[in-house]
Amino acid sequence: MGVLPVPAEVRAILLDIEGTTTPIAFVQETLFPYIKDHVKEYLCAHWEEEECQRDIRLLRKQAQEDSSLDGAVPIPLESGSGEEELEQVIQAVVDNVHWQMSLDRKTTALKQLQGHMWRAAYATGHVKGEIFEDVVPAIRKWREAGMKVYIYSSGSIEAQKLLFRYSTEGDILELFDGHFDTKIGPKVESESYRRIAASIGCATNNILFLTDVPREANAAEEADTHVAVVIRPGNAGLTDDEKSYYSLISSFTELFLPSST
Repeated sequence: MGVLPVPAEVRAILLDIEGTTTPIAFVQETLFPYIKDHVKEYLCAHWEEEECQRDIRLLRKQAQEDSSLDGAVPIPLESGSGEEELEQVIQAVVDNVHWQMSLDRKTTALKQLQGHMWRAAYATGHVKGEIFEDVVPAIRKWREAGMKVYIYSSGSIEAQKLLFRYSTEGDILELFDGHFDTKIGPKVESESYRRIAASIGCATNNILFLTDVPREANAAEEADTHVAVVIRPGNAGLTDDEKSYYSLISSFTELFLPSST
C-alpha cells in the first residue's frame, strides 16, 4: 500500500459503505441487531400507518415468491377478526424478517422496512452512523480537486442517506453527488457499473470504485471501471492472489489525484 495514483481520466469516485467508509462492525453489531431487537415493537407502534402497510404488502409479496425455499415464513392476510389474529400476523412478519436476515437476504422488501426503522432510530438519536476518520477530510479534498463523489451500496438509498445525515461526523450528505443501491443492479454484475456510468453521464473508465469486496471489484473491472480494494479493520481477509492483483489502500488519504501538487 502507500500512495496510489488515481488515473488521469477519472472524474468520479464511487464508494461502497460497509468496510469502506464505515466499519463492518457498525453494520453487523449496531444496525442489524437494532432491527432484530426492535422489529416487533416498531410494527406494533406503526401498524395502522400507510407506510408500514406498504412495507407489509411488499414483505408478503416477497414471502409468496419465497414459498418454495427451505424455512420460508409465510405472512397471512388479515381478515379483521380481532386482536389475536393481528398478533399472529405481526409475529409472522417478525419471523419472516428474522429468517431473511439470518440468510443475509438483500430483498427490496426487507431493505425498505429496515430503512424505515433506521430512519426512526437515527432521528431519535438511538443510532449514529459511524464513519472512518479519514473519510470526510479526503472527500473534501477530492471535491476541491473537481471530483464527483457517489455512493453505491446494497443498503437502500434512504438508509445510505440516514447514515450520512446522522453520522458521528455530523450531517455530511452534502459531500455526495448521488446515491445508488441495488435497484440499479447487483454489485457483483458488471452491467450495474455501466448503468451507473450512464446515469452519471460519463464513461466507465472515468470512474474509480472503492470497495472491500473482490467480487464487486471484479465486476467493476469487467465494465472497464478503475478499482481499488480497501483494507480496513474487521474486513474479510484477501487471498495472496487478490493482494497481488488489486490496487490496495488502507485509508482514503492514500489516493493521489492527478491535480494534487
